Amino acid sequence: MGLPAMCVWVLTDGKIGDDVQCLAVAGALNPAFEKKVIAPRPPWEWLAPWGPVDPRDVPGKPGGLIAAPFPDVLIASGRRAVPYARAVKQASGGRTFTVFLKDPRIDTTVFDLVWAPSHDRLEGANVFSTLTSPHGLKPRLKEAALNPATGVGGLPKPMLGVILGGPSGGARFDKDVAEDLAENINQARGAYASLAVVPSRRTPARFMRALSAKLGGENLFIWNGEGANPYADVLAHADCLIVTADSHNMMSEAVSTGTGVYAYRPPGLAAKLDWTSRELDRLGVLRPFLDRAEPFSPEPIDATDEIVAEVRKRLSSRTI
Repeated sequence: MGLPAMCVWVLTDGKIGDDVQCLAVAGALNPAFEKKVIAPRPPWEWLAPWGPVDPRDVPGKPGGLIAAPFPDVLIASGRRAVPYARAVKQASGGRTFTVFLKDPRIDTTVFDLVWAPSHDRLEGANVFSTLTSPHGLKPRLKEAALNPATGVGGLPKPMLGVILGGPSGGARFDKDVAEDLAENINQARGAYASLAVVPSRRTPARFMRALSAKLGGENLFIWNGEGANPYADVLAHADCLIVTADSHNMMSEAVSTGTGVYAYRPPGLAAKLDWTSRELDRLGVLRPFLDRAEPFSPEPIDATDEIVAEVRKRLSSRTI
């Protein structure tokens, strides 16, 4: 027997990495969730996650961001959101079930449930961990499979897709790295009829210029940032994927497709992400990218349903 319809809030400071995860979990609980974007001012921004909310956002303040009726479930992520999640929990008299995604950097028992990736190694009775992160990619992939973006849909098959991140946690994305990656891609692309490259918001322009200069030939698509982002289109149509390992979300989404994935580990890659990529390699869903990328068909890994089921289970046990 399912749970009754719930009022669900999402609370973040708008960072795309936090939003992707929170929206996926919230949408599975109630597609009509309400999203609230916080923007605390200094010094309250600096004091997060330990300090209070910005006084203008105190719960119940006329015109404030968080006011009654408070939700049944709050999904939050990001250090700036921690004080706000605490405030909602307190203002609701403890009725709101608070879920925090990723390490809150404070005592996890403040929340009803904390999800964290396995590489964070968080422990506690209210902590739930998975190797990959939640996302709402499934419907986007279905739509992209039927209506691919211009520039991607017309590429001949088989297609090699390349998804790029950017500097994060020490990972280098400079000219030398761009040229090394391009050389390896050129070696691998000989087995494919076309190549599609999609940078992210974090990919440096200088890196893209250096990479693009080394990638020539026919049937090449490199997204220039104009128009709709063809990220989901490449994931849906590529016969093989190369993903830079600097993003936990990108690796998680790529291995959920069932397409063979190769991880390029840029110099300076954070130890946590290096560990995750190696664990995915151990499970047979991701391989290290050197200069070859032969297609393979692994079993997809998608933790989204597992995380949502854990939220529902704990909610159900609380209402018994």
